[in-house]
Amino acid sequence: MPRKPVARDAVLDAFESLLIEVGERAATLDAVAKRAGVSKGGLLYHFPNKEALISALLERLDELAEQDIELMKAAPDGSAAYFIRTSLWGGTPMDRAFVAATRLAEVAHQETRQRFTAIQQRWQDVLAEDVGPEVAKAVSYMGDGLYFNAMFEGGQDAGNASREADVEVLLKVLARLRK
Repeated sequence: MPRKPVARDAVLDAFESLLIEVGERAATLDAVAKRAGVSKGGLLYHFPNKEALISALLERLDELAEQDIELMKAAPDGSAAYFIRTSLWGGTPMDRAFVAATRLAEVAHQETRQRFTAIQQRWQDVLAEDVGPEVAKAVSYMGDGLYFNAMFEGGQDAGNASREADVEVLLKVLARLRK
């Protein structure tokens, strides 16, 4: 498979960053071009409109989610423990794509919402194989709670230190639920 052009990746990275930092409305084509360090014509060469940028971001999210699902399946201590541990912000490409796409879902972007639904269903399926459907739902809510509480405490880069102890508590609860 041929490698994507570096400028294309820079534009997509810039779009992702702007979505995370300032939201969908401020992530204009002009702002993306400026952040990526390319001309607007350079941006339009790779992405003829904002919807094309969104499609590329969602493709990135799908690819990263698929990689994450494979890691979940292969986790030595089980997919549920993996899911809980990885529910804290780590600044990974998956974290960034997920938060950027969340900004699109916030403005009712239908395709983004459909992708999230599909990804969440895949996570649920893998979790259910590990711990059963009822515990899988609880694990999902545990992970969501970790993530959203960290966000409320100061954003992506804050809140993880105090949440590490919470992760350990939740893993103990998970161990009891497995019995």
